[in-house]
Amino acid sequence: MSAVTHFADLTADVVLPCLDEADALPWVLEHIPVGWRAIVVDNGSTDGSADIARSLGATVVHEERRGFGAACHAGLLAADAEYVCFCDCDGSLDPGLLPRLVRQVALGQTDLMLGRRRPQGRGAWPAHARAGNLALSRMLRRRTGVRLRDLGPLRAARRADLLALGLTDRRSGYPLEMVVRAADVGLRVAETDVPYRPRTGKSKVTGTWRGTWHAVRDMRAVLRQPPIHAKNTAHAEAAK
Repeated sequence: MSAVTHFADLTADVVLPCLDEADALPWVLEHIPVGWRAIVVDNGSTDGSADIARSLGATVVHEERRGFGAACHAGLLAADAEYVCFCDCDGSLDPGLLPRLVRQVALGQTDLMLGRRRPQGRGAWPAHARAGNLALSRMLRRRTGVRLRDLGPLRAARRADLLALGLTDRRSGYPLEMVVRAADVGLRVAETDVPYRPRTGKSKVTGTWRGTWHAVRDMRAVLRQPPIHAKNTAHAEAAK
């Protein structure tokens, strides 16, 4: 059997943190790869997002603790596939691109694969958000030696590897903590270009300078944490 045929059968669970994304959900769920499970983690929506997701065949998880990290981690704990992916639920990223990321992990070329956002169209990535991302990427390199140009939210890894990281941040620092702890325990981290379109609706984080500042503050706190080592890594299910 050829490698292409073998890896065409890969499936994964896709975690979609969601807060009032009713307008974007139909498009996002339509682009989930066939045979993959969409796990929409409702983080307190008031626009009927959970009902829409459920009606479109997604698994819906409710996370009462507010915070991007809380939603992401609830989705990770609800997943049961070998591979777990993360994707924003606002229509800015195409989950149909995820098989390419998972394939790199399955081939053993990396352990954590991120999508490097490449803006498509005016307003896709505000200047202040891009500047904050660049600053964090540089701080990440100084802290871990990992060279990334983007801390992209489109990502894929083995579920077991992510659970073993013992992630504790439940706010905006969660995506960065995932990369930092992966580097600390010797997992390989890589990125590949993906198109990034203007989101549907207003961003809760990068849409404003205030939101961006809070995200950067959370992530800087993650970078100040002492390095962990593989032998001391706690199982994430103990940190619910």
